[in-house]
Amino acid sequence: MAEKSFTAADVGSHNTPEKGLYVIIDKSVYNVTDFVDEHPGGAKILKRFAGKDASKQFWKFHNESVLKKYSAKLKIGEVQETAKL
Repeated sequence: MAEKSFTAADVGSHNTPEKGLYVIIDKSVYNVTDFVDEHPGGAKILKRFAGKDASKQFWKFHNESVLKKYSAKLKIGEVQETAKL
């Protein structure tokens, strides 16, 4: 799947298995819908952070090697910058 640009609201709408489960890690958007059952920490944690920025939680338990391993399979885009008012 080609990468695309998402707003935070776009990602936020993907917070159920029916709509898809997207998470943000360091401004990158990952589709974890099909990864839920493979996640070593269980599906519950991915579902809890679906539609949200999970960066802080991700880095608490993972290192760069995890992103390198799964990024090609799960990354679908980037969160676009929002205008500063």
